[in-house]
Amino acid sequence: MRFAVFDETKDGETRVALVPDAVKMLLKKQHAVSVQSGAGRAASIPDAQFADAGAQIAADAAGLAAVADCLLRVRPVTTGEAAGFPEGNAVIGFLAPLRNPELVSVLAARRITAFSLDAIPRISRAQSMDTLSSMATIAGYKAVLLAADALPKFLPMLTTAAGTIRPSQALILGAGVAGLQAIATARRMGAVVEAFDVRAAVKEQIQSLGATFLEIPNQENLEDKGGYAKQVSPETLAKQRLLLHERAKVADFIITTAQVPGKPAPRLITREMVADMKPGSVIVDLAAESGGNCELTQAGKTVCEHGVTIIGPTNLPARMPLDASRMFARNLANFILEITNEKGFTMDWKNEIFAATCVTHGGEITRKAP
Repeated sequence: MRFAVFDETKDGETRVALVPDAVKMLLKKQHAVSVQSGAGRAASIPDAQFADAGAQIAADAAGLAAVADCLLRVRPVTTGEAAGFPEGNAVIGFLAPLRNPELVSVLAARRITAFSLDAIPRISRAQSMDTLSSMATIAGYKAVLLAADALPKFLPMLTTAAGTIRPSQALILGAGVAGLQAIATARRMGAVVEAFDVRAAVKEQIQSLGATFLEIPNQENLEDKGGYAKQVSPETLAKQRLLLHERAKVADFIITTAQVPGKPAPRLITREMVADMKPGSVIVDLAAESGGNCELTQAGKTVCEHGVTIIGPTNLPARMPLDASRMFARNLANFILEITNEKGFTMDWKNEIFAATCVTHGGEITRKAP
């Protein structure tokens, strides 16, 4: 198959779908790769490196789409772009089908075979393809750096000529991949860390990283079969907010990562909680793009309320484009090798990875919203 790597069109997107090492992985399996000129520039990967890896360099996107069997992107293609793709083509990327039903309809109407990387199942065999986890790792790491930069104090304890400076107190909400990475990074930087998650099963992971696990006595089981957090009942949510309100009062910075797939992010930090936080404290809300865990978060903006700085980043991996692209590309190449053979796509609907990620094929929507 011939795969085409497009330059990303979304504002602020600096990643590229493949890097030279991933190109070599595909070439070894007799696939061909073309790269739009300049696609890797923002990630510090010049065209020459792609050419040295064996990729062909194309001047524009239109020419690529005309000759490629499958188009590769990081961010979702737009409905306008999808409408211009050759009928019967294929596309792989973060499509977010639950949030982009119009895009899915256009892809189906164009008889495009579309695979969404954000639907890769959380199973052992798919770990090497899990782009969401890779990007969440970067987000969790970068969130702590943003908090440290915005704080008016040190993170670690320091013994100085002016006396001992106490370490910062961190509160991490959500212990998925992003949350665990945030815990690990905050601990490495010397902060004292508390963490909360509705899934009691992550207690051991939190404690293994040197953080204190906050828990609600007799809490209901809030983990689904896929390992994701479920929506909580109003009663449980009230208990959570009471606990978090008390811990927010002593926190120097809070990083929130709680999300429920396909639904708005749960509101964990209320306006009243923010008002009771210490002046100069910081909130970094990694759920900003899906509505925010904090009531006062504004996606893509930094605001100050009640003396608290609230940061709502929407694409942290794009702030580390080189390593983000390397991680994404390795996951993507492994995924491509899983769903293709010497004849093209395997069309193996018994393959859990293939079936879970294929959104449209043959004019039909193959993955319905739950």
